[in-house]
Amino acid sequence: MTITSSTTKSDETSRSPATLLQMTTLTRPPASEYYAYRIARGEQGVLTFEPYKSHLLPHWRFRTVPIARTSSTTLYEHFLSFCEGDDFVGMDMARKFIQMGMTRSKRYANYKGGKKYDGGKEGGVQREKSKGHEGREEKEEASRIFKEVWERCKAHEGYQRLKERFLVEQKRWEKAQKEIGKIKSETEAKVEEEETAHVPKKRKTRSSIKKEEFN
Repeated sequence: MTITSSTTKSDETSRSPATLLQMTTLTRPPASEYYAYRIARGEQGVLTFEPYKSHLLPHWRFRTVPIARTSSTTLYEHFLSFCEGDDFVGMDMARKFIQMGMTRSKRYANYKGGKKYDGGKEGGVQREKSKGHEGREEKEEASRIFKEVWERCKAHEGYQRLKERFLVEQKRWEKAQKEIGKIKSETEAKVEEEETAHVPKKRKTRSSIKKEEFN
């Protein structure tokens, strides 16, 4: 598994999304890792599943409208590139980053500083939405930009097709792994049984026989 990139921070601000895409590469992980992926709900897994997370995260930004537009375009280019490579996991991870751009921008539009809860999400108190804080309109527009691209991802014919195929292949892979595990366990048990059968029994000595008779 390798991830390489020829871009630098300064490059990312001056190059087009298409150029950035050409300068980054990702090697698809082995089947044991690839089929461990879960589509899950919404954005779940977007910040944990490697190597896709590290590959896509540098392109995820939403601070201003122009940045959100460039970010969503770049991520969508990756989405299409993964489609060309028949890599559904890559497509879905790109879709999740785009969706997260939409939801995070919306949260900053609804809550000053993007803080939805006081005291943390678990056990905290949800704050009231603010309507006049600075930057609200910009974050609303950023969210709208990401949402438009997100809707495009969901409706993409290749995405739907590869999703269906991935779920079938994933189920087949998991079934095969269970069979392999079962065969391995049976083989190990058989080997252990044969080894035990070939261990010579300890012969009794005269002293041990007399001792048994005495007892």
